[in-house]
Formats: sequence, structure tokens, C-alpha cells
Amino acid sequence: MSGNQEPILVKEESVVGIPTPLLKLKSWQWWVLVSINIFFLIGGQAASVLLGRFYYDEGGNSKWMATLVQTAAFPILYIPLLLLPSSSSSAESSETSCSLKYIVLIYVLLGVIIAGDNMLYSVGLLYLSASTYSLICATQLAFNAVFSYFINAQKFTALILNSVVLLSFSAALIALNDDADTPSGVSRSKYIVGFVCTLAASALYSLLLSLMQFSFEKILKRETFSVVLEMQIYTSLVATCVSVIGLFASGEWRTLHGEMEGYHKGQASYVLTLVWTAVTWQVCSVGVVGLIFLVTSLFSNVISTLSLAVTPLAALVVFRDKMSGVKIMAMLIALWGFASYVYQNHVDDLKVRRARQQAQAGRVEPPC
Repeated sequence: MSGNQEPILVKEESVVGIPTPLLKLKSWQWWVLVSINIFFLIGGQAASVLLGRFYYDEGGNSKWMATLVQTAAFPILYIPLLLLPSSSSSAESSETSCSLKYIVLIYVLLGVIIAGDNMLYSVGLLYLSASTYSLICATQLAFNAVFSYFINAQKFTALILNSVVLLSFSAALIALNDDADTPSGVSRSKYIVGFVCTLAASALYSLLLSLMQFSFEKILKRETFSVVLEMQIYTSLVATCVSVIGLFASGEWRTLHGEMEGYHKGQASYVLTLVWTAVTWQVCSVGVVGLIFLVTSLFSNVISTLSLAVTPLAALVVFRDKMSGVKIMAMLIALWGFASYVYQNHVDDLKVRRARQQAQAGRVEPPC
């Protein structure tokens, strides 16, 4: 295999020569952990998108509040972090691998990017239906393929190129759909703004995942679960602070009391909607972090794309979103692109396993 090939289901056995705890897991234990994180990611993302759309539909209108709840519940992540056994040797290796000022700089930069990305997502969801929003978000896989190629040395084959083209066509169909089911009161110009913001957010999110993986491999040089969780916690802290500043600087905080009183489902429902939106985003974050740790950022993004098959169908039931012929065609094309991507990496996975088996067989000494 060439030097820039990194199958989606194969994790390197070490990061800069440091063994990972994954080597101690049996195959079925690894798959159980991966399955749990997949469930967290897909379920959390679908629920958070539906709750975000529900917030807007029932009278919510603060884009900064919708941005804030995407990271505000980050203290939940301290629960799995505190349950992990502490290790002084790990702390020492962390200090030697990367100085504190560089770690802080990484967290601040990534946190600011997360805050900007969340704002773009909030604007997109404000002007789009949940199903349309989810289909556009599927383009993040195409963006991640490009960013992973340049940043993470991910291979770029004919099948992956096919996937990128198909996902781009899917987004183009949504953009050109004249019968788009926009929320009430949303003009065609606002629909275009929502489309552009969601597309930009998908690109920025893909860049963010690739930068996180690059930070683990090239700067932090450690990728234990605690380090991955710490990055998620502290970048979310920065993003939350930026969102709070934006909420007060924009003056939207003055409208929150009136927004809560005028909420169609009542004040209690307003609070619960925001709380559960924040919680489900963090459930999704746990899945994202877990899959980055267990596999790669690319695999995490691939599974996130799977929500395009869940969220539009859920939106059809919950919000009675209209599934036009164009939208169904866009979904089928996106699924085709997703399948193409997964198949390519399945082939790569088999190649790597065969190569390792042959290498192990070659190291076995012949009988005397």
C-alpha cells in the first residue's frame, strides 16, 4: 500500500510509537464500543436537529441561543473523564510531548472555529426544514475527503472521487429545488442564505475534524480517550464563552424573556427544549469523540452522514416535512455516494488485514 493510504476501519497500532489501549481490546469488545458510539452519534445528532427545528417552529428566534446550546452542556463530558483511571506517567508524557501554551492555543483556536461553525448551523436550521438541512449536511463527507487528503494523508481513489461527485450532485439538487419546503415566513432569499450557511458549516466541520486528528498525531502526539475528551471539553468551553459573548454583544439576550413567555408550548417547554437540545448535542459529541479515538475522524464523519437516512424520515413523522421527488432523488444519490465511500474503505481494510497476516506468517519460524 502507498504511504498515504489510511483505511477507514483500521486504526494505526501506535501514535508516534506510543502503544494505544486499543491493543488490549478483543475484536468483539472493540466492535461493541464502536457500535455504542455510532448509536450516540446518530441518535444524538438526529434528536438535536429535530429539537432545534422545534425550537424555531414554536416561537424561538435567537440564533445565538441556538448556537450556545450546542456546546453549553459540555460539563456532562466530565462524567466519563472522571471515571477514567488517572495515570501519572500519562501526564508526564503529555507534558513532554507538547507544552502547555501550545495546548491552550490549540484549544482556543479550535473552540473559536466550533463557535463559528455552530452559528452557521443555527442560521441554516432557522431557514431550512429539518430534512433539507440534514441532506445538505451530508456534503460534509465530501469536504472531509478533500481535507483528509491534504491534512491527514488520506488516500483519494476513484471510488472516493465518485462519492464526492455524487454528494455534490445531491446538494446541487437541493439548491435548485424550486418547490423547497421552507418553514413558514421564510422567503426564497432566506432559503438561499440557509443553504449557503449550512453548506459552509459542513465544510468547516469537516475541516475541524481533520484539524483535530492532525493535532492528535502531529502536535499532542497522544490519542488516549482522556486526551480526546479533554480536547472536546476545553474546546467546547471556549466555544460556549464565545457564544455567550455573541449573545450579549448582539443584544439578543434582551429578547429571551419575551421569547420564553411567548413560546407556543409554554415556558416549561421552552426551558426543556433548550436543555434537551444541549444534552443531545453532547451525546452526539461523545459519539464523535469516541469514533475519532476508536477509528479515525473520517470514519466519525462517515457515520455522521448516516443521519441523512434517519433525520429526514424522523422529520417526516414529527414535522410532516414534504418529501418531494427531488428530495427523494437527492437522498438516494447521497446514499449511493455514502455506500461508495464505505465500500472503498472496506476493500482497503481487507488489504491491510491480509498484509498483516502475511507479515505475521513471515515472522513465524519454520519447524526444524
